[in-house]
Amino acid sequence: MSPTVHTIAIAVGGILAGLALAGTLLWQQQQAVRVARYQATHDDVTGLPNRRMFLTRLRAALADNAPVGVVLLDLDRFKTVNDTLGHDAGNDLLDHVGRLLAALRTPVEIAARLSGDEFALLVRGDPDEVAAAAHAASRVLTAAPIRVVNGEVTVAASVGYTHTHDPHASPRQLLAEADAAMYHAKRAGTGVHGHHPLAPPPGRRSRDRHYH
Repeated sequence: MSPTVHTIAIAVGGILAGLALAGTLLWQQQQAVRVARYQATHDDVTGLPNRRMFLTRLRAALADNAPVGVVLLDLDRFKTVNDTLGHDAGNDLLDHVGRLLAALRTPVEIAARLSGDEFALLVRGDPDEVAAAAHAASRVLTAAPIRVVNGEVTVAASVGYTHTHDPHASPRQLLAEADAAMYHAKRAGTGVHGHHPLAPPPGRRSRDRHYH
């Protein structure tokens, strides 16, 4: 091989190696962006959409001028699970609950974990369909004990729901209504309770923790 050809071959090899390295770096950057976007919109314990994603989807549903409902669920005595069985068992329980809720069928659009042991469902449908989704969620969670890392847990949940077909309704309003209904269910021990516009609030409670 002549010196000129040898020099050209080395140069070409260097260019190809550089292109390969640039392609690898670009792929790694794209993967990092995908991971960051996923982590920004999903819960790291259950893999469900998080509060940010839930609010985005709720705003979109309201903008569509479609009938929409919000269902909030709070696991009763969840702190006892953490205190007696440990945080691994608590995380196992949250993950299992998330999978049960994510498996609910239409008209449930998404299930999300808002924070702690609190979950939410976005439902597209009329008031009866929203009520049915709330009761279905309660049934699926309480149907049988859930196996966790250190044993089994019998789940009880308080469920509140609300509905609107008003395009001017806000996510804050719907979350506050569902939250008040859920709080009523917890205080009354009824399991599931729907928001009734003319009913007085059951007690003072901060609602804005959902809206961030």
